[in-house]
Amino acid sequence: MNLDSLTISEIQNDSSSITGKSDDSVYWNVAEVQLLLDTPFNELIYRAQCIHRQHHDANGVQLSTLISVKTGGCPEDCGYCPQAARYHTGVDNQDMLSLDEVVSAAAAAKANGASRFCMGAAWRGPKQRDMDKMTEMVRAVKSLGMETCATLGLLKPGQAQQLGDAGLDYYNHNLDTAPEFYEEIITTRQYEDRLNTLQQVRDAGINVCCGGIVGMGETRLSRAGLIAQLANLNPYPESVPINHLVQVQGTPLYGTAALDPLEFVRTIAAARITMPKAMVRLSAGRQDMSEAVQALCFLAGANSIFYGDKLLTTGNPETDRDRALLDKLGLHAL
Repeated sequence: MNLDSLTISEIQNDSSSITGKSDDSVYWNVAEVQLLLDTPFNELIYRAQCIHRQHHDANGVQLSTLISVKTGGCPEDCGYCPQAARYHTGVDNQDMLSLDEVVSAAAAAKANGASRFCMGAAWRGPKQRDMDKMTEMVRAVKSLGMETCATLGLLKPGQAQQLGDAGLDYYNHNLDTAPEFYEEIITTRQYEDRLNTLQQVRDAGINVCCGGIVGMGETRLSRAGLIAQLANLNPYPESVPINHLVQVQGTPLYGTAALDPLEFVRTIAAARITMPKAMVRLSAGRQDMSEAVQALCFLAGANSIFYGDKLLTTGNPETDRDRALLDKLGLHAL
């Protein structure tokens, strides 16, 4: 395909062109994804909505709740993260929550309409004593009839299988950004480390939850690189969280120029088009988004949100506010 000579009109009018790909095995190069992001806004949203309707309930939204089971003290240097021990953000190193605390939080989340319960821990990766506690938590939350997800950092050989044997449904491990921009954000773990953990999760038969963060000072080309990297995982993730940077004072990325909200919507649309069957989740950063921007994200193919008052250590729209927005848009919980 000659991308230099291909016009936006030709892309939109050819059902076999790059914006209409829907085969799970198709390969997306970065230039193709950038063409998507460069598409006139109305055309891009139309294409994304059409593809969304082919694979999903057009008015359904999956609700997930995230809890931090181990907060603070992380040895990594992720430039966006208030839980890194090296930054002065006011987030203290805390002990791991008890099983009763986690089960109580999960039961409350279920009562509020959440169908998936995600447990996060601020580790480079879990030790075996941590795994013993985590597998117990997974089993207990599963017993409530909820889907389970965990984000625990890098996994050692055999740990993914332990989580799978405990009944874990999803493991979250984000790529964060494009490979070329990665060292601008993180130096204490390599991109290949993340890919290796994702492969272990796949090999253990656990669904993959994997996305990234936008608004970290990256270019549109870097956003295209992230989406292409996600779409070319084999298979692409079942769940794709798209996070908008939440700037926390004390982290290196505090003060980064804000991303235009419509650029965030474009990123959602590109994720929907390139990963048509995935659940595309509005994740961190929703607290600062207007209702209109969130509505555009749903139109562009987002069909999952983190639901509750807090995401690990940063705020999230309150449950009642989320319910009111969903009602206003005529959306229902899956």
